[in-house]
Amino acid sequence: MLQRACFATWEAVTIAPMLTKLRWGILSTGSIARAFAEALAHAKTGVLHAVASRDGARAEAFAAQFGASRSYGSYEALLADASVEVVYIATPHPAHIEWIIKAAEAGKHILCEKPLTLNYPQAMAAVEAAVANDVFLMEAYMYRCHPQTAWLVELIRQGAIGQVGLIHAAFSFKAPFDPNHRLFSNALGGGGILDVGGYPISMARLIAGVALGRSEGFAEPLQVLGSAKLNPVTGVDEYAAATLTFPNGIIAQVAAGVALEQRNVVQVFGSEGSLLVTDPWTPSRRGGVSVIVLERYGEPRQVIEVRTDEWLYAIEADTVAASLPQRQSAAMSWEDTLGNMRALDAWRAAVGLTYDQEQPEAPEMKLTFARRPLRRRDDAPIPTQPLPGLAKPVSRLVLGADHQTTISYASAMFDAFFEAGGNTFDTAYVYMEGQAEVILGHWLRNRGVREQVVILGKGAHTPFCTPEDLDKQLWISLERMGTDYVDIYCLHRDNPEVPVGEFVDVLNQHVAGGRIRIFGGSNWSIERFEAANEYAARHGLQGMSVLSNQFSLARMVEPPWEGCLSASTPEARQWFTRTQTPLFAWSSQARGFFLDDTSPTFMADSERARCWYSADNFERLQRARALARQRGVSATNIALAWVLHQPFPTFALVGPRTLKELRTTLPALNVRLSEQERRWLNLEDETR
Repeated sequence: MLQRACFATWEAVTIAPMLTKLRWGILSTGSIARAFAEALAHAKTGVLHAVASRDGARAEAFAAQFGASRSYGSYEALLADASVEVVYIATPHPAHIEWIIKAAEAGKHILCEKPLTLNYPQAMAAVEAAVANDVFLMEAYMYRCHPQTAWLVELIRQGAIGQVGLIHAAFSFKAPFDPNHRLFSNALGGGGILDVGGYPISMARLIAGVALGRSEGFAEPLQVLGSAKLNPVTGVDEYAAATLTFPNGIIAQVAAGVALEQRNVVQVFGSEGSLLVTDPWTPSRRGGVSVIVLERYGEPRQVIEVRTDEWLYAIEADTVAASLPQRQSAAMSWEDTLGNMRALDAWRAAVGLTYDQEQPEAPEMKLTFARRPLRRRDDAPIPTQPLPGLAKPVSRLVLGADHQTTISYASAMFDAFFEAGGNTFDTAYVYMEGQAEVILGHWLRNRGVREQVVILGKGAHTPFCTPEDLDKQLWISLERMGTDYVDIYCLHRDNPEVPVGEFVDVLNQHVAGGRIRIFGGSNWSIERFEAANEYAARHGLQGMSVLSNQFSLARMVEPPWEGCLSASTPEARQWFTRTQTPLFAWSSQARGFFLDDTSPTFMADSERARCWYSADNFERLQRARALARQRGVSATNIALAWVLHQPFPTFALVGPRTLKELRTTLPALNVRLSEQERRWLNLEDETR
């Protein structure tokens, strides 16, 4: 029964031969490509059809050796071959993201060597490319497809060693140092963490997930600590170790290296015994027997032999074939890969390893991940709207540039937003202690899009809310961003002790100097806003043009931060409707209140509960969910559409943390609400 349950977990090991085999293409002709090509001849479901190299002669020789029907002297030529159905990307890993995107755009299914990409932001972009083009994508951790791994999973699931406490996993070898070889080259993403560190990390996450009963089959570490010996010439890690802490006290100690031999085994210690996998990463490479040793305390040692006639990489290819309809495989799902890349990034961060091509000024940062200039898509869904005083239109969605901690992360998020039609970015002097503005500035220079972008900047946050602080902070913000002007500038808070005219005077000085186009207030009361404009009118000065207060379908019960003001009251909405003052609504989706997990008993997010939980808001939530079911969208989409369907100009500030969150936000733009629906959602009209 154990064996049958095990095999049911991994569909690839039971797949029957296909009548028409998948036609594979291989990009690159290195050693791993050769190993895959050799094994592909033993697959039940696929055949090597084409190979590509940047050297046509190498491709031709490879094709002759492994029986490929076609060879190409460029990757582009292989992707243009309509007869190729699935590609195996075997290039050095810094090139993975470019060819994943281009293969997806060519309509090819994709198996990509590990690591999927150089870092987590690139991995997000890879998954989004697969989603956008409706193609299969899997990271090539071949051990995940082998029946030995299924046996290990089932032993842990059935409690063979009791409660899992500690995991040891290592993958390391010693290679001769060559600064130009991919194992040690900084430019090629060398080092043990990326080359083989993903194996023990993925194994630890798999074992922890099974031990914790996670339905997705893996768990994410709560903490990643690491150490490494960095090469003094190239800066990459020669060998490294990390400690991962998971829930329920599960700890994993993992190690990797390219310059040090280690014992490449997996050991799992539990409350009732231990498991030892003697060859976890390349079991029975050409078929044969692999071994798992089970030792239960007080019982004789058991040696479990896992036999298969199938070749390791052939099993992987068959796994791909079995999973094509789902576009991803349970052996290594997209979310599993993304979690693995986050852990690898954390490991590298812990040891201080950032590759040269990840630096803000690196030549690689001048282009998108697909290695081309940034441009707005022809089918971009985010609309724009003109504002008086601005030469550029403003996108109805405004992206928060307030949490992107690296230029790679910012590039992934900002590029996708811009390509979708978003051109407006919200930032502030205080965000990330100034690093948010610095990173936004790097991205603007790298992409060369400053004149296409609208910056909503803010300054003079409490307790530094004075005209003098405003003046000082604006100059610093401009320097951080590397620009000579901000399109829209808002006072981040108000200080009622300062006569409003003093703020207006300083802001007008910067308008006259060309450093601000239009300005307004964030978390300003309507009364002070009107007073500022009355002062401006009396003195022939430019007044405040916009307000940026909290505004959402859910009523703000308590402000997330001190000094915050909401514009959601009936009186405020009447004023905006009468004056047609543009509102830049922050927390426009009530900071997660409309997510599926929200309920009166859900308390995992304390801020959500404190700021938004109330009887009237839960009624709004239920109505949003009901309408969402009718429209085939999410309740969050309905809530965002409500913000955008006001009888006055609204611009919704959004803060997606991932590309998936951005993608799932955009359907709100296709939702059309009638006046009756808008009022019903907000409990203004009890009939619909």
